[in-house]
Amino acid sequence: MKRRPTHPGTILLEDVIKPLNLSITSAAKMLGVTRKTLSELVNEKTALSPEMAIRIGIATNTSPESWLNMQQKLTLWEAEQHSPDNVIPFPEIDDEEPVSLQM
Repeated sequence: MKRRPTHPGTILLEDVIKPLNLSITSAAKMLGVTRKTLSELVNEKTALSPEMAIRIGIATNTSPESWLNMQQKLTLWEAEQHSPDNVIPFPEIDDEEPVSLQM
């Protein structure tokens, strides 16, 4: 994946909070979190937690998994931007010979 996935906080802000004309303060109150917590999420300062995914899922009648999937894609994309270059691929497994793991 070449393009950076959209942060779930941005999706929440642009697709839910703004169209409903909610302030961050009122949306935070409805989610049962502090204004600071929600502000940090929508401003991409923090990652989406499973707890927040559940809260958003309940508030928006969507699945928490869909929100967590967004975060997982972003987290993985960010990690791939700094892929280690010292990893050696494992050899392919030959079905005929048992693999010996000696350490």
